[in-house]
Amino acid sequence: MKRKLAVLLLLCFSAVLIIGCGGAEKNGGQTAVDDSWTKIKEQGYFTVGLDDAFPPMGFREEGTNEIVGFDIDLAKEAASRMGVEVKFQPVVWDTVIETLNIGDIDAIWNGCTITPARLEQINFSKPYVADHQIIVVQKGSAITSKADLAGKTVGLQAGSSAKEAVEKDAATFESFGKLLEFTSNDEALLDLSTGRVDAVVVDEVVGRYYIAKKPDTYTVLTEHFGEEEFGVGVRKADEAFLAELDKALDAMKADGTAAQISQKWFGEDIIKK
Repeated sequence: MKRKLAVLLLLCFSAVLIIGCGGAEKNGGQTAVDDSWTKIKEQGYFTVGLDDAFPPMGFREEGTNEIVGFDIDLAKEAASRMGVEVKFQPVVWDTVIETLNIGDIDAIWNGCTITPARLEQINFSKPYVADHQIIVVQKGSAITSKADLAGKTVGLQAGSSAKEAVEKDAATFESFGKLLEFTSNDEALLDLSTGRVDAVVVDEVVGRYYIAKKPDTYTVLTEHFGEEEFGVGVRKADEAFLAELDKALDAMKADGTAAQISQKWFGEDIIKK
């Protein structure tokens, strides 16, 4: 009898240990407290990673070398409403998601397209701009359609959603003579202006900005590689921070502040409501 009782007590004790260990693992993993917003409030700022050669979203102003742009103004306004500051840190765009996930920055706010591949690695705010991947060629180019890109050299920014967009159009993509990836969009467009590439695939907001500055150099084809949406990227675990960010963006859309910032940079309201 005593032996049976001892065995029973041992089994009960083992069960308690297993449940206790399992609960500790859960508390240390899936149910861990999200203090992302608390940390940002305590330090007084969040850091945005960006490509600082991506006008008009974020770029260096000539003369002052200050980082300015459409997304810069949006981020500053959102931070102000959240009661914190915002800092801007230039990064290599091709590895921006890795930079975010290791904690070097808190957000990606730089015309970042929401894609299924990116959603597997990070979370996004609600979309704030609808965009297209347009095809830019030299003024007077014989290229007038996607079909004309067959055998041609096409450029785009490495790590951008442009590559994913063109790859979705398999027939056109496979017809390219060569695809060249550049560190930045302005490098790709510079090579286009000198004839080293035949066409550049780029975010419409960027392409239109360059064309407005050099209307005699570039032109945009009617066909494009599909519509996209921009969002602010944050770490998957930072749900509390994301909720506060979305709250600020919603308020900016509702009271027209976001539209005013859009008018400043594009001459029209391109904010996605």
